[in-house]
Amino acid sequence: MATPTTGASVSALEVGTNWKVWVPCFGMALCSWLSFVDRQVLAALAPTILRETGLNAGQFAIVNSYFFVAYTIANPLWGTILDYVGLRVGMLMGVAIWTAASVSHGWMTGLIGFAMCRALLGFGEGVTFPGGLRTAVESLPANKRARAIALSFSGGTLGGVAAPFIAVPIGLAYGWRNAFMFTGALGLAWMGLWAFIARPPFLPKTEHRVRALAWANPLERRFWAIVFSYALPAIAPGPILTLFSVYLNQGLGVSQADLTGLLWMPPLAWGVGYFFWGWAADRYVPDTRRPVGMFLLLTVCSLVLGFTTWTTSVMTTVAIISWATFIGGGFQMVALKVGSYWYPREQAAMMTGIASGSWALVNYILLQFLGPLFNQHRYAEAWWMIALCPAVGIAAWLFLSRNELRT
Repeated sequence: MATPTTGASVSALEVGTNWKVWVPCFGMALCSWLSFVDRQVLAALAPTILRETGLNAGQFAIVNSYFFVAYTIANPLWGTILDYVGLRVGMLMGVAIWTAASVSHGWMTGLIGFAMCRALLGFGEGVTFPGGLRTAVESLPANKRARAIALSFSGGTLGGVAAPFIAVPIGLAYGWRNAFMFTGALGLAWMGLWAFIARPPFLPKTEHRVRALAWANPLERRFWAIVFSYALPAIAPGPILTLFSVYLNQGLGVSQADLTGLLWMPPLAWGVGYFFWGWAADRYVPDTRRPVGMFLLLTVCSLVLGFTTWTTSVMTTVAIISWATFIGGGFQMVALKVGSYWYPREQAAMMTGIASGSWALVNYILLQFLGPLFNQHRYAEAWWMIALCPAVGIAAWLFLSRNELRT
């Protein structure tokens, strides 16, 4: 395994006394919050949009799959770009693209238009998590890295919480198209904030950048170890946030208005998972060892999702789904904690791009199967398909990392 990076932009003492070093991570938390608000508006208003546009559940899954195709490509691409051009410029470029994409949803009427908007949104949002991890690495020392990553990523889950509370009232009062206009205004506000904080005294004057564009090498074993420790094990929150509102509405009879009080719970559990498992990773995952025990524990816990259809209780269903997102957040934090030691510090964004991009690709592949299953109301098969992904991923990771990874 590569020697762990122990340096940081600031000393441990400075971290304890200087609150400014945490500001960039808070800024990235707001960015990830915005990214999930923008991507979840469509899901939160799905019953209304499907009714008014004539799309069915299968077509809705296809539309969202285009987001994940673009997101798959964009994550490693943005990771490489950020490592080269830096956080300030790279983040402004990415958020500008996805803000334009988010607003354009409000002008669409059918399958092709929505698919194009989702693809552009996915391309822009690919900057989010590579930027979040790189910000954590630049701002804080290695012994606080998982918690810094959790903070940078946590806004995403809170954005999933906030999306129905923002989108549904606006959609019901002013029409669903205006909900997308509102989120566009939020994107412009964040860009102004980032232009202010992405500089000293918040971020270091000099970032650790690569001297030339470096691309992920799929011939390396560490590449595939990142993919299998992250993409399959952490997959549950993706299809859950995409299709859960459809399941509640069509499978359990929950109305559009009543969805507001339920859809915030799984993303909140996801965010709690970030912080709980981020703390656990910092405390219990040594820098030079494979976290086999923690990965196996998470794998066993992830199987609960398969039993979703055993109940017709809405609240029990929400609890099971929320548990699945909590465990998904755990897989993310542990995988990224370990992965940050497999790649050098100046390639931190690229490493995260590999992880997030492969995660998006698995989402795309799953949606090709989940959409038809939802159309046919074969929900048990759909939930079990998601629940078994972690076992497959961790089995592959155990093989790839069996002698510990070396660069």
